Amino acid sequence: MTWDDEGFLISKNKYNENSLIAEIFTKNHGKITGIIFGGTSKKVKNYLQIGNRLYVNYNSKNENKLGYFKIEILKAYSPFFFDDPKKLLCISSAMQLIKILTADSQKNINIHELIINFYKIIESENWIKEYIFWELDLLALVGYSLELKDLVNKDILDNKIIYKVKSLTGTKLIPNFLIERNNKDYTDVKTLLAGLKLIGDYLEKSILKPNNLNYPISRLQFTNSLK
Repeated sequence: MTWDDEGFLISKNKYNENSLIAEIFTKNHGKITGIIFGGTSKKVKNYLQIGNRLYVNYNSKNENKLGYFKIEILKAYSPFFFDDPKKLLCISSAMQLIKILTADSQKNINIHELIINFYKIIESENWIKEYIFWELDLLALVGYSLELKDLVNKDILDNKIIYKVKSLTGTKLIPNFLIERNNKDYTDVKTLLAGLKLIGDYLEKSILKPNNLNYPISRLQFTNSLK
């Protein structure tokens, strides 16, 4: 089985002294795992940064056997953010979520387009706020839509609109920007962190734990970098 495609490097692990096992989310074949021979060489490893966009040629003897990639760089995104640790951590977090939440060998052009849009988002002024909505869009695409508007109750406190959700354990306030998505106002870091925590709690309790998956360390590192 042989095919050509393009995609984004979402994970890599050392296979032996000279090679890597990589996961690439491709446009037409979904998430694919394969070996990159010589992936640790100076010539290749510099552009094998998580999140970079690659042209791939994939070869495998059969569908049940691990194949191998021949790769070329299409666009190296990571070097543009080497001076911005928060955005580098955001890239790692986003790619790790793609790795965890997507199934092997299942084509999903919408997710491929979502990754392309991710790089537009982190160059925008309110990139953290937009990234939070990016996570919600990703969850929706993999079947775990969090429809907050259908869950909240609207109230007025001190002449300000608040949104809250009642549960068996009490009442939880929902950051306004998650409900008023089209509101262009800037949101402070404390409120953004509350939004990230809410989505993180949902991710852990409703998706990861039921499927015996660990919470992604890269997402934790990203949220911690914002504090």
